[in-house]
Amino acid sequence: MHWYVCPAVLLATVALVGSIGPAAAQDRIQDRFCLQGRQWGYPGNCQFSSYAQCMATASGTDAYCGINPQYAFAPQRRGPYRDRY
Repeated sequence: MHWYVCPAVLLATVALVGSIGPAAAQDRIQDRFCLQGRQWGYPGNCQFSSYAQCMATASGTDAYCGINPQYAFAPQRRGPYRDRY
């Protein structure tokens, strides 16, 4: 009677793991710039994908926009090695 439980658990685990990957990639794209200021603190409201979008939200307030510290201090990716001769 319990022979079907193991495949069901395996299928649910695979479905859960498969759904996590794309959501994490979307989060990385969404938060490049942060709205910062007295009201927002540091790092601020980091939900803006472009500087212009952040500045439009900051317009008329005492807030300003800066790069998300998570990206500013992240290790840079290295490209493929190329000979220089």
